[in-house]
Parts: sequence; C-alpha cells; structure tokens
Amino acid sequence: MTTSGGVLGGKSFLASARPSSNVEQNVEWPEQFPFKEEDFQRDDVSPDSLFYKAPRFVTHIDDPAIAALTKFYSRVLPPSNSPGVSILDICSSWISHYPAGYKQERIVGMGMNEEELKQNSVLTEYIVQDLNVNPKLPFEDNSFDVITNVVSVDYLTKPLDVFKEMSQILKPGGQAIMSFSDRCFWTKAISIWTSTGDTDHVLIVGSYFHYAGGFEPPQAVDISPNPGQSDPMYIVYSRKASTT
Repeated sequence: MTTSGGVLGGKSFLASARPSSNVEQNVEWPEQFPFKEEDFQRDDVSPDSLFYKAPRFVTHIDDPAIAALTKFYSRVLPPSNSPGVSILDICSSWISHYPAGYKQERIVGMGMNEEELKQNSVLTEYIVQDLNVNPKLPFEDNSFDVITNVVSVDYLTKPLDVFKEMSQILKPGGQAIMSFSDRCFWTKAISIWTSTGDTDHVLIVGSYFHYAGGFEPPQAVDISPNPGQSDPMYIVYSRKASTT
C-alpha cells in the first residue's frame, strides 16, 4: 500500500516495481472499494462529447515515454499477425503506440473522436462511445486477447463498471494493460487522481482490477525511460482469471 497519508495508507509497492511487482504482495485491500462517489468528480462537468469534439492530432506523452511504451508492447503483445488474435484499444485516438507495422486480424479502437479514430492505421474497426456515459463494452463475452488503454484511465468516472466489462469480454487468460504518466487534461481527470501522486495512481488502478473481480492479482511496472528528464511512464496490468 502507499506510504502513510496516501490513498490507502501503508507500504509502497511502486518502489519495487522495476521491472515488475505483484501489487497484492504488499497491499492489504479493504473489504469494500475504498473510494467514494466524490472521488470521481471532475472540475469540468460539461459533456465529454463537447470537450473531445475537435480532433487533437497530438501526442500526450513525450517521445522517450512513447518509445518506452512501444518497447513494452513489443514484449507483451501477441506477435504480429497471430491467427485469431483480437485486441481492443479503449479511449483510443489517432495513434495506439503499438510496434511499427503491428497487425492483427482484429484491432478495435473505442474512443471519443471519429476523425482521430479514422486516422489510426493500426485499427481494423472503431466505435465512438463515451464510457463515462455508457460504460458497457458492446462485444461478446470472451472475445479479446488483449485490452490496452494509454494515458486515459484517469478520466474514467465509472472505472469499476468499465473494468467489470473488460473482465467479461477478455478471453480467459487475456490481458488488460493500463498505462499512464503524470500528464493529463487537468479539468477532466477525476479528483482522486489530481489530488494524489504517481505512487497513489498505481495503487488506484490496481484497486480497479482487484474490486472489479475476475482478474488475477495486478502487476505494476515503472518503465519511465529517463527519470527526472522525460515523462514518467507506469503500467498496471492483469490477466483475466482462467476458468477451471
């Protein structure tokens, strides 16, 4: 758990998250989800459809952080052109940061701006949907091998609903990978995020996996390329628990 005064109090697991650590080894989760409704409020309460109406063809993390994320993907994603593999990129935009030339039979992007999604060359299909209005993921159960999310988990106002949906649509053993940095649209990020630091953010995302159910103990990894010189980069990921 995080250091005293953090979101849950206790001992940090992020300090040992190079290259990877089991979140649950050092966390004693409360019996109930520890966050309240007000923790998921935001300064800007206007509809997200208005905020994301105009396309933003920009990157939201710097080049070294992007390179670190792409390198991580190259290690953990199924090899390119693997038969039958399906991937979902939620909160997607015009780029997903997968390895160059990466392809699969099905890569679905779900995001807020259609113009951005149309420009994402890795996608085979896309859906425009606001997960803060409708967290239902419109896919069959057990249909995806991997779900990715890049620097957007901090905008989810109904994260447990979304993570429960992810558990439903992942194949047994399928992996969900949440990546984030210290950058965000400050007025659109949830209050529990903007009022805490990087270590707490890792724990917050880990708690989503834990309390959603259906996942193996989440893992945390710090892939920050040049600490203090470029954007930090953190990964919290887990696999859907295999059925017996």
